[in-house]
Amino acid sequence: MNLGFYLLIFSQIDERRIADWQQYEFFAFIATTWIVNSVVQAFFMPNAQEFSELIRTGNLDFALLKPIDTQFLISLQKMDWSSLSNFVAGGVLLVFSLGQLAVDPAHPLTVTPILAGMYVFYLLCGIAIMYSLMVSLAATSIWLGRNQTLYDFWFYITNFSRYPMEIYNGRFGAPLQWFFTFIIPVLIVVNVPARIVAQPLRPETSIGTWLALFAIAATAGCLMGSRWIFTRALLSYRSASS
Repeated sequence: MNLGFYLLIFSQIDERRIADWQQYEFFAFIATTWIVNSVVQAFFMPNAQEFSELIRTGNLDFALLKPIDTQFLISLQKMDWSSLSNFVAGGVLLVFSLGQLAVDPAHPLTVTPILAGMYVFYLLCGIAIMYSLMVSLAATSIWLGRNQTLYDFWFYITNFSRYPMEIYNGRFGAPLQWFFTFIIPVLIVVNVPARIVAQPLRPETSIGTWLALFAIAATAGCLMGSRWIFTRALLSYRSASS
C-alpha cells in the first residue's frame, strides 16, 4: 500500500521527482527503509517489548546470573521471523529499482563491489543506530516500570527516518533536520545508505564525505551511549528476591 501510494504520486508529477529524488531513486530509498525496519522488528523489537515483563516478573534475575553478557542475551532472546517478509520485499524492490537506474540515459548506474560493500556497511550502521535507540528506551523500564508510552515515542521518532532529509527545510523543518541528524541521528539511518547506492554519480545530491564519516561516528556514539544507559540502569535494578 505504501508503494502504491507513491506510485500514484509519481504518476501525477511530470518530472517524476520528489525533492532531489527521481522515481526509482526514491523506490531504492523505500526499499532501504523496509530492510532496516524489518531487521529491527524481527530481531530487536520483540526483546525490547519483553524487557519490562522480565523486570516485573523477576525473570531478569535469571538473565543476570547467566555467564553471558546481559545486554546481548536480552537483545536476542526472541526473533519474529514473520517480520523478515518485508526484508524480502525490500530486497526485491531494491534490485528492481537499481535495474531501472542502470538503464537511465541521464545517469546510468553501475553497482560496483565497492558500492555494494559501502551500502551494506552503512545499512548495518543504520540498524545499529536503531538498535541503540531501542535498547536505551527499553533500559528505562528499570527506572519507570512499564514504558509503553516510550515505545510509542520510539515509533514517532523513527517515522522521521522514513523520508529524505531534504523535506525538512524552511523555518520549522531545518531545526528538525539538524536535531534528528546530530542529536538523535535517525535521519542518517536510511538517507546515507540509500544515497550511496542510488545517487553515487550525482554530486549535487551526494551525501558528501562529511556526512558519511559522521554516520560512522554517530553509530559508535549511539552504541556506546546505549551501553552506558543499559549498564547504569542495571545498577539501579533491585532483584525480585532481595
